[in-house]
Amino acid sequence: MSSQNNTFDVIVVGSGPGGATVAKELCAEGKKVLILEWGPNPVLKGSFLQFARHALVPGKSLLITGQMLGLFRGIITGGSSVFYYGTCFKVPEKMLSSYGIDISQEIAQTRQELPIAPLKDEMVTPMSRRIMSSAQDLGYNWDKFDKFMYQDRWRPEHKFGYYGDPNDVKWSAKMYVEQALENGATIINNAKVSKVIMEGNSACGVAYRTGFGKKHKAYASKIVICAGGIGSPVILRNSGIERAGYDFFFDPLISVCGTVNDIKAGNEIPMSTGILLEDEGYMMTDMSVPPILHMMFEAEVLKLHRMFSQKKTLRIMIKARDTLGGEISKGGGVKKMLSKQDRQRLLNGYKRATSILSNAGAKNIHKTWYFAAHPGGTVKIGELIDSDLKTQFDNLYVCDCSVIPEAWGLPPTLTLICLGKRLAKHLCNT
Repeated sequence: MSSQNNTFDVIVVGSGPGGATVAKELCAEGKKVLILEWGPNPVLKGSFLQFARHALVPGKSLLITGQMLGLFRGIITGGSSVFYYGTCFKVPEKMLSSYGIDISQEIAQTRQELPIAPLKDEMVTPMSRRIMSSAQDLGYNWDKFDKFMYQDRWRPEHKFGYYGDPNDVKWSAKMYVEQALENGATIINNAKVSKVIMEGNSACGVAYRTGFGKKHKAYASKIVICAGGIGSPVILRNSGIERAGYDFFFDPLISVCGTVNDIKAGNEIPMSTGILLEDEGYMMTDMSVPPILHMMFEAEVLKLHRMFSQKKTLRIMIKARDTLGGEISKGGGVKKMLSKQDRQRLLNGYKRATSILSNAGAKNIHKTWYFAAHPGGTVKIGELIDSDLKTQFDNLYVCDCSVIPEAWGLPPTLTLICLGKRLAKHLCNT
């Protein structure tokens, strides 16, 4: 087994919002940081082929449950944020406060640092505007969502960065990685970490593989695992934390769509507007998708005659707060079933979405099959890590969606950035 010659102050495993933030903040303080990322670091082209290569590989980036529910994740520098829809939801401050975590200062810093704001009126595109108008007409408090977008860079001819944004309008964690590299960080791509190396009760390094299974080790004073809700528990189990990876959430979703003939989709910006029905446990939002994903959604539910109707399709996504349960398998598979309550929440959302689309003039309304997004809760605060995100082992921390202690049902990007900032401050003071 070959060995890394260099020893670092901190090794960050994974480069999604949590890991990228930790790395950026530590490098700004002069720390020597190594980022180990399972995926590559390509120039973003915004192509479906690139997306498929890094987010739709069965058994790796695309995982299927026993109910044929699909869950995809981006295995690439920047993680799934490269392919997300750039929507920013508030941090669950009350939840985190009950576990001894106050990130109000980090929230203010992040909102000042990043381009977080509702879209300008001219950026609310025709399909999302039609849905919002219909929902408001029916009495819903449907409004614009905050977006992670550099709106001054946007042009009407720009296609939204569903497959990665070559125009850099949509913020992603890849941008934080680039800042970290500018400040001296080292990144090794195509590096899959298998376990943390221990000396007694303290973490001192990681073992990883590159290329055709070539083995390496790297060492540091502090190790931060940020491999995501699926990757982190697998690494931690291999490192002696056997209870990682159980009773988690994965935010199941469906979409409801119908056709209209008086407008056509152009360069739509998805998840521009919507409503959070917190007491009912789900949210609804407009969700345009590009042609290839539209065809995949329609084919799944055997609506083959609608596969080429993307430009005249109104689509609402329903994302639910699911019941904790299931387990991550040793190999990183997802073993979890939707509960009756989970399915009922989605069905309730489907009924509401149907009425909104019908009021908007849509015909042939139907729902698509189940998907899931941002799995988390596999390494919970208060159970496997403390309020400083530290594990039972000294010098070993976790900072990604796996640490969220309760089912939540909303995109976690802002929360993970703020937790990353807080953790970086802690590491600089220890």
